[in-house]
Amino acid sequence: MRLSEVDIVDTISPADFKEHYYLPKRPVVIRDLAKSWPAYEKWNWDYFKTLVGDKRVGLYNNIKSDAYTPINTADDYKTFGDYIDMIRTGPAAWRIFLFNIFEHAPQLTKDFTWPDTLMNGFVKRYPMLFVGGATSITHMHFDIDMSHILHTQFVGRKKVLLFPFEEQFKLYRKPFEVLSLADFSHYHHQNGSPDYDQFPALKLAQGFDVTLEHGDTLFMPAGYWHHMEYLDSGFAMSLRAMQSSVSGKIKGVWNLFGMRNIDTVMKKTVPHPWYNWKRKKIFEQAEKELRKGS
Repeated sequence: MRLSEVDIVDTISPADFKEHYYLPKRPVVIRDLAKSWPAYEKWNWDYFKTLVGDKRVGLYNNIKSDAYTPINTADDYKTFGDYIDMIRTGPAAWRIFLFNIFEHAPQLTKDFTWPDTLMNGFVKRYPMLFVGGATSITHMHFDIDMSHILHTQFVGRKKVLLFPFEEQFKLYRKPFEVLSLADFSHYHHQNGSPDYDQFPALKLAQGFDVTLEHGDTLFMPAGYWHHMEYLDSGFAMSLRAMQSSVSGKIKGVWNLFGMRNIDTVMKKTVPHPWYNWKRKKIFEQAEKELRKGS
C-alpha cells in the first residue's frame, strides 16, 4: 500500500475547507472543531452509563463476515452498562455498531453543534455513536449511502486507514457489496495484514493513514473506504451529510435500495454460484489494475 499522512489543522475556514478538502474529496483532521462543544469535556463512560446503561445493544466481534453471513447481524448482546464494564477492564475485541444513543437520551444533542458552516446536507435525525474495546476492528468498507462524514473521537485512540472510492478494485471490492475481500487487520504492525501474495493489487492502492485522539474530527469524503482499529477502548460520533450533487444522491439511493436488495436475493436463492461469480470478478478486476500498474 502507498500511504500518505492525512492533513491535520487546528482550525479551518469554510472557504479553505471547501477548496482544499470538500471539493477535491480529500480527508483532513480538524483538531479544534469539537473543543468548544460541551461534549468535549462532558462525555465519558460514567455519564453515558447513567443515561443509557440499561439499554440492550448488539455487539460485533473482529471476525470478517464470509459470503453467507447476513450483513450487520450482531454476534452477542449486552446492556450498555455491562458492555462498558467489560471494555474498561482491558482489551476486549467487541464493538457497538450504529447505536443511536440520541434516541434514548435526546438531551445529548444539546452537547454539540452541527458544523453547518463547513457543508450542507447534514442528516440531523441520525447522529451515530461508535464504541469499541481496545483491539476491536471495523473492517475495510465504504458507507453504503455515500454520505460525507465528520467523525469525532471522544475517548481513546483509533488508527484509521483510508482510500478514495476509485481504489475499489485494488482493494478487492466484493461486487454488489461495500466490503473488501482482503483483511487489513493490524496493518500498522510489522507482521500484520494484508497478504500481498494473495492480494497483490493492494501494493498499488494509494491511501491515507492517521491516528485519531480525543477531540480530533476526521472529514471522510463520500465513498471513502475506511478500516478502523481501536488502540484503546473508546467512542466516537459520526455526523453525516448527503452529497450536494444529484448524481451523488442517486448513487446512495441505488446502493441502499438496488444493489443491496439484489445481493440479498442472490445470496438467498443461489448462494454458491453467486459467491463463485463474485470471487471470479474480484480477481479479474484486480488483475486489470495490476496490468495498468505495470
